Amino acid sequence: MAEQPLLNDEADERAVLRRAAPYLRPHRGRMAGALAVGLADSAALVAVAPLIGLAVGAVRDGDRGGLGLAVGLLAVLGAAQLVFARAGELMLIRAGEEVVRGLRERAVEHLATAPLRFLETHRSGELLRRATGEVAELAAFVRLHLRNLVASTATLLFTLVVLGWYSWLLLLVQLAVFVPLTLLVTRWFQRDAPSAFGGKAQAEAAVAATFSETLTAREALQTSRGLTGWTRRFDRENAHAVRTAARALRVENRIDLVSLVEGLALVVLLVVGGWLVTEGRLPLATVVVFVVASRTLFDSFTDLSQLVGEAQTARTGLARLLDLLAATAPEQAAGASGEPGRLPLRGDLRCEAVEFGYRAEGSALSAVTLDFPAGSRTGVVGETGSGKTTLSKVLCGLYRPDGGTVRFAGTDLREIPEEELRRRVVLVPQEVRMVSGTVADNLALVQGAPDRERIERTVGQLGLREWIADLPAGLDTEVGRHGGRLSAGERQILGVVRAVLADPAVLVLDEATADIDPVTAGRLEHALDELRADCTLVVIAHRPATIARLPRVVRLDGGRLVGAGTPGADLRG
Repeated sequence: MAEQPLLNDEADERAVLRRAAPYLRPHRGRMAGALAVGLADSAALVAVAPLIGLAVGAVRDGDRGGLGLAVGLLAVLGAAQLVFARAGELMLIRAGEEVVRGLRERAVEHLATAPLRFLETHRSGELLRRATGEVAELAAFVRLHLRNLVASTATLLFTLVVLGWYSWLLLLVQLAVFVPLTLLVTRWFQRDAPSAFGGKAQAEAAVAATFSETLTAREALQTSRGLTGWTRRFDRENAHAVRTAARALRVENRIDLVSLVEGLALVVLLVVGGWLVTEGRLPLATVVVFVVASRTLFDSFTDLSQLVGEAQTARTGLARLLDLLAATAPEQAAGASGEPGRLPLRGDLRCEAVEFGYRAEGSALSAVTLDFPAGSRTGVVGETGSGKTTLSKVLCGLYRPDGGTVRFAGTDLREIPEEELRRRVVLVPQEVRMVSGTVADNLALVQGAPDRERIERTVGQLGLREWIADLPAGLDTEVGRHGGRLSAGERQILGVVRAVLADPAVLVLDEATADIDPVTAGRLEHALDELRADCTLVVIAHRPATIARLPRVVRLDGGRLVGAGTPGADLRG
């Protein structure tokens, strides 16, 4: 069995920004401009303290001109800061939203083209959480906190520079009290933050996955009376999510201890500063600057400490999203000629010595070699578990074989770009998926988005015009949520029509008539008879009437090809 990429429950948070750099690069100009305006805003805020110091010095010296200048500069600075703050906030949010939008689109694109085996390996709720929940949290962080994070960091650094310029001795005293205790608190937070916030995200993803599965399996749970046991499982997972959220909150609250450290540092500043002034070693204006700027310094650090939890949540979410993007990154493929457009529209489909397994032990397919010439009609039969459905997905490139190859027109499917492959080979599964909307909306969900006229023409060519007319509103009939207003057979017919609209070279049907009534099955079989002569048809079926319409039948048993011939022939040897 080929090794599958698996998502880690606890994403690697190391070098998150470096890993995110490729997604940030297209927006670097806008982000640089937003950061420049933000830095100007922080610089204007930090400049307030020196101007107040200048005003204090002017008052002490009786310098009315100096006082007027200081007041005038403060007024200009206040107006400039308002402009910078507003412009910087808008620019930074706009740049951040563009990054989040790009990540959201990448996640959708990657999941849409991810290998089917990868999707089946992970719970749908976990994938949904990473592709939507993590992006939503990133978007909320960008809108609500990113600007404050940047501004507080810049203000903190600028304030340190200003205070060092006025008195490096007083700054050292202040930092000697403030920094060691703050680092201890921060280290205490960082020690448990990754596991706390990662565990919270993991637990919430498990709850989302179980809830999603509950909706999907609700009928089975109700009819089998298994809902009570399943509810207990949901309650356990929900209780675990509450515990992990409480732990994350306790870890986040550790940062609040920084407020006590700030108060202690300010007391020491006033005592030492007052002593230096009385000793004549510092002017009063310098101490005033320190008192005012220290308030800015502490406010910035308080803001940062309050944002640490939000930043950690965003970091964890970004790491989980990056893991998803890395695991589902589409492989760059090209046709044998290196030019996908030169791949013929029609051609033979051939699998050679194909091996495939879901687990390390045992094989679902073993040494299967089959030819499907262009325009041929072939039925695949076998007992349940013989490998028929697995073969259908391997033939369509949804599963990549662990051994052997599948070729279309002589080109390995692994060398054909995804878009080109989906034009050539189309699968209609046993359970056809529908989206909310009308019949016409669902039939248009193919490459090229066929218009109404083409849809009606195709329906007529397949002999289904009367059947469509019998629907409540014809092509405008609402299918309901997940196609619930249509029967399984009606959804199968629409699946075939949709596949024919894609005009594939190869059409594979997996048990298309297995669970539908004879009348609907007859309509579907008649529609298949009307397919283009050069369309290769592979039908996996149990229904004798369906198989009897096909000129060639192959049989699988235990994942092996055991015979080929005409319908009714003994294919067991």
